Amino acid sequence: MSASAPVRPGGRVPAGEPPPRGPRTAWRGVAGGVLLLVGVVLLPLGLAAVRARAELTETDGYVAAVAPLAGNAAVQEAVVGDVTDGVMAHVRLDGLLKAVPRAERPAVRRHFTRGIREYVTRQVRQVVTGRGFPAMWNGVHRTAHRTLDGSLAAPGRSSVTLDLTPVVERVRHQLSHNGVGLDLVRQVPRAGVQIVLLKAPDVPRVRAAYDLVHAGARLLPPAAALCLAGGLVLVRRRRRALIGAGAGCAAAAALLAVALALIRRRTLDALPAMVSRPAAGAYADALTDPLLTGVWLLIGAGTLTAALAAGGPPAARALRARRLAARAA
Repeated sequence: MSASAPVRPGGRVPAGEPPPRGPRTAWRGVAGGVLLLVGVVLLPLGLAAVRARAELTETDGYVAAVAPLAGNAAVQEAVVGDVTDGVMAHVRLDGLLKAVPRAERPAVRRHFTRGIREYVTRQVRQVVTGRGFPAMWNGVHRTAHRTLDGSLAAPGRSSVTLDLTPVVERVRHQLSHNGVGLDLVRQVPRAGVQIVLLKAPDVPRVRAAYDLVHAGARLLPPAAALCLAGGLVLVRRRRRALIGAGAGCAAAAALLAVALALIRRRTLDALPAMVSRPAAGAYADALTDPLLTGVWLLIGAGTLTAALAAGGPPAARALRARRLAARAA
């Protein structure tokens, strides 16, 4: 018998030496390692699915996430531009230009249009930066989210829009009290201004993703927990398994954070030129910040688990020291 594996009379292994590994023990170790690996992969995916389901189905949570954007300067400027464009699309100057010579009409039209646009922009900005705008903002997004949830949960193809009618109505009220030479109040559309969030042809594709998120949020978290627990039960060296599982969860969560950053950048790059990049970026950050918070918590928990398992309790460290001394002897 080799000196590196001393055996006492009767075939017993001395204390401090691991028992010999048989086929069953090897199988348990492989199965436990596979389960731990699957659990490490599923855990951050489950976190993302749960957060996405909350964004899509919980109207109060969605409104709470976007509520701070009412005070964001980039978002305010985007709303001012959209509402002003909607109002100016209905302004007609033909009656004013009848007395102007035909050759001079283009220049006069540009001059009047520029002046009216500046005036309307000032009025809209006063509304958007006023005290009542946060309430209007929350109401607009609450209605839009309920429409989105209904469109994805039911069959059909109906587009989803962000209806800025409350903002336009407030602008109409402000114009009527300020008084201008042109009757702009009658030209402001009562139908309001709508921003298309989801086009009708895109509804089936988004509905498929919606169903996938629902299923993932329901199945992935318990599956990840069961895989991690089963893996820890099957493996022999649980301390090493904890180190690997903790480090793996932290690494998988870090990869998810990197993937979110890449998706954000590519999505913003793919937006039409007319869409404000700063405003879209603020929207993306508002919707993904809770998920990123969970990702960072998962990274911290995984790192802490791996560090504690690597250090081990004092009794375990003393036992390891005795085993090393016995092997050296």
